[in-house]
Formats: sequence, C-alpha cells, structure tokens
Amino acid sequence: MNARGLLANRTILAVFAHPDDESLACGGTLARAAEEGARVVLLCLTRGEQGSISDAALVPDGDLGAVRARELREAAAVLGLAQVVVLDHPDGQLPWVDARLLEAEILVSIRHFQPDAIITFGADGLYWHPDHVAVHERTTAAVAALNARRPALYYVTMPEGTMRAVVEAAPGREAAEARPWGLNPDAFGAEAMPPTLVVDVAAYAARKLAALRCHRTQMGPANPLARLTDEQARDLLGREHFHGAPRASTTGFPLDVLGEPAAEPPTRAIL
Repeated sequence: MNARGLLANRTILAVFAHPDDESLACGGTLARAAEEGARVVLLCLTRGEQGSISDAALVPDGDLGAVRARELREAAAVLGLAQVVVLDHPDGQLPWVDARLLEAEILVSIRHFQPDAIITFGADGLYWHPDHVAVHERTTAAVAALNARRPALYYVTMPEGTMRAVVEAAPGREAAEARPWGLNPDAFGAEAMPPTLVVDVAAYAARKLAALRCHRTQMGPANPLARLTDEQARDLLGREHFHGAPRASTTGFPLDVLGEPAAEPPTRAIL
C-alpha cells in the first residue's frame, strides 16, 4: 500500500451478496483503490452455498459455502483488500430475510469501519439477481438511516453488451455455447442505470482476472472469463462503471481522484 497514494487514510466499504461478486463487479477499482492507499473492506452477506460447482473434487465434503468463503479470502488477497467480513445469510433468500436485520448488520459495519465511501450493486443487480437487488435496497436504506455523517455511495453498473463482448472474444469455444455462470450474457447491464463515472483499471485488469479465477468452484472451463488472456482482460474489463447516489446529504470523501465523467450523461465524476 502506498502511504502517500491518492486515497491514503481513506476507507472504502464494498457490500455484496456472494463470493465472486466483488471481483466481477468492481475488482479492478477495489485493487486500484487499495494500491492508492485506501483501506478496502468487503462485507459479503452470504457464503454462496447455492452456487454452481465446476468440479466436485473441489468440494469433497459437500460444504460449498465453506469452500467459497476460502476462495473469497484468496481473491481478496489478490486484490489487496484489508479485511473481509462474511455473514451467513441463506444464499438465494436475501429478499425474504428480515429487511430490518440486514440493514442493521450493514449499519454495524458502516459504524465500525467508518468508510468514506461505499460501493454496492445498482438497482439492476448487474443482471437482476434477486439477492443482488436486495443488497442494493438494504445498503441504500442503511446509508439513508444515518443521521449524521454519511459515506458517499456508489452503485456498480455494467454497460449493456459488455458480457456479450467477453463471450465472443473468449477463445476455445463457440460463442453461442458460452454462458457465464449459465446466464444469458445479454442480461448483464440490460436496463441498467447510466453511469456517472468511469474508472480506468486497465493496469489492474489482470489482477481482477486472477481474483475471479480464485473462485474456482464458479469458474469452470466453460466460463468465458476463465479463458480470457490478460491482454483481452485489459481491453474488455479495463474500465469499470458506477452510478453515484445523490450526494446532497452526504459528507463522505468523494473519490473523484480515481475517475472521470461518463460520456453519458455528461455529469461530474464522483469516483
């Protein structure tokens, strides 16, 4: 960590639903922020025990949640995160967990770590995953509940067509056969909020890809991201997009130093 970096003495809290969300959504930005001196903390609300298993040998005892939690810590080390907090809410059930409980737990982390900024899912949850949407809603509500100092809040977004481009570029398999995590690649970014900021993470794209590959149970050979080269990662994953929540009532540190305004809409960058 660079003690004299652009984000020295600042804290960023990332709030996501499952192990691997952090790397896919904004791994490059988290790695860059850590390199620029920020203390980056990840709060993951589930252990991802309902996820896929690319190879049964990776989960010999059947406890996928425990394996994914270990994979998450490996990925966090690659990204340079300072701390990882993993809760044990049921994977796939976050919309039905008591909303007040989730908000209270997120508030505990906010008050403990005192972040200057928070990064979480946008309203579309990247591809409309119900757990992701619930994390967006509960994190937004937790920040709104703060009466005094509020961290600046940023929502991850993904331009439409991004995952389709990854699928078509990945070598070794026909594009029509490649579905990342069994999902329609065109669902990523569909009807997402337009970004207000873009962060250049080309220098960290290979690290983002390495972090994703730490999630071995989720990144089998059929996943197009598993087959990208570092050069392709720079081209396809080298810019990460965010939509800033209104800041009229926040006093958190705006992370303008890492970002630039998005081309559309023409607003001032906030990261």
